[in-house]
Amino acid sequence: IFNNTKLDYVIHLAAQAGVRYSIDNPFEYISSNIVGFQNIIEGCRIKGVKHFLYASSSSVYGLNTKIPFSENDVTDSPASLYAATKKSNELVAFTYSHLYGLPSTGLRFFTVYGPWGRPDMAYYKFVKNIITGDYINVFGNGKMYRDFTYIDDVVNAILKLIPVIPKIHGLGSVQTEIYNIGNKKPHSLEYFIETIEAKLNITAKKKYKDMQSGDVFSTAADNKKLKKITGDLKYTDLKTGISNFVDWYKDYYL
Repeated sequence: IFNNTKLDYVIHLAAQAGVRYSIDNPFEYISSNIVGFQNIIEGCRIKGVKHFLYASSSSVYGLNTKIPFSENDVTDSPASLYAATKKSNELVAFTYSHLYGLPSTGLRFFTVYGPWGRPDMAYYKFVKNIITGDYINVFGNGKMYRDFTYIDDVVNAILKLIPVIPKIHGLGSVQTEIYNIGNKKPHSLEYFIETIEAKLNITAKKKYKDMQSGDVFSTAADNKKLKKITGDLKYTDLKTGISNFVDWYKDYYL
């Protein structure tokens, strides 16, 4: 594609995602998230792309305890290899801007969910198992909090940011920016499951378990920086988002 196409903007969302899988399959993450990322950003450099946007993750905040997470927070304590690879992407993008003048924007996504989502994510498994009558594993005893962000809201934010090329700033006159993509309204895992149960009108069979290795207790996005650029984005409330996903799931699978 880089060889045969004139590209002005590149949006790089592909990655090996997920915290837990990275614990047992570290080389998959190095291959996709570091080597793969390097291939894409090098192509952008060679072709003189105007703006490179890429997927980072809220996971880079790692063991930070200050809530909500701000783009200005130090992100030097990743709790998983997945988080470490995403932090690496941000550093490489900074370096490419410094060395080659490639403008780039990193997008720290917060627990994206919705139709056509990843089947390995908890909400996907919850809906599937509740419908089939199988048990669901509730980690952190349901007390963990996540800033669930509906897919349409993520797409809207990306579309708004495509033409917003970062201004020159900071050490080395770099053109880089980082934005949280989340709605700053975290919900407990327990409430999340209750919302699915209400939509399906089925009570889940639950197995409560401790937090898994690599997990963090809570995430919440400080989205003031994004708001300054895009204005007030409308965020989909959890009940509506879950309802949309369950309707899609039934239509697609049942």
